[in-house]
Amino acid sequence: MDVHRTIAQRIRDLRDAKGWSLDTLAERSTVSRSNISLIERGRSSPTAVVLDKLATALGVSLASLFEGTEEPASIELSPHSSLRDQPTWTDPASGYVRRNLSPPVWSPIQLVEVEFPPNKQVTYETGNRDAEIYQQIWITEGVMEIAIGDQQWQLQTGDCLAMKLDRPVSYHNTSRRPARYLVALCTLPREWQSKK
Repeated sequence: MDVHRTIAQRIRDLRDAKGWSLDTLAERSTVSRSNISLIERGRSSPTAVVLDKLATALGVSLASLFEGTEEPASIELSPHSSLRDQPTWTDPASGYVRRNLSPPVWSPIQLVEVEFPPNKQVTYETGNRDAEIYQQIWITEGVMEIAIGDQQWQLQTGDCLAMKLDRPVSYHNTSRRPARYLVALCTLPREWQSKK
C-alpha cells in the first residue's frame, strides 16, 4: 500500500466532497495552494503538522487521512485489519512513525500506534474544529511530555491521558529512548453533537 497515494486521494476526495477549490482549502488550512497541489498529486511528503492543518480545515481527524478511499456501496468492508494491511507513515520532520490499526469498516473509534523518536517534538497549532474529536493516549513504552493548551503532563509507561482536540497540542519525547503509545480517537457524528 502506498500511503502517500492514499493521503493524496483522501485529501482530494474530501476537498471535492465539499466543493472547495485548492484556493479555498489553502485559505481555510493556511497551507499554501502549491503545497496542497503537490500533496494531492503525490509529489510531496507532507509533515504531520501540515496534515493536521488540512484535516482540521476539512473537518476530519488526522488518522482519517490514512484511510483508503470510499468503496462502492456494493462492497462490504472488512471488520478485520491484518498487520500487513495497516498503513504506516513516517513524519519527514520528526521521524515519528504512525500505524493505523483500525479495520476499513466504519467505526466512530480509530486506533493508531505511534513510535516517537528520542528528543523529538511535534506541535499541532490548530485548535477548534468543525468535528468534535476526542482522543486518549496510552503510553506503552518510554515517556512523553504532552501539552494541551496551557496544561502539561509528563506521562510514563502505563499512563493514559484523555483530551478533546480543540486546542493546540504538543508531543515531546524528552528522553534518549524511543517512546511508544496507542491513540484511541472518537469523532462524534453531527447528529450526536446536536443532542448534547
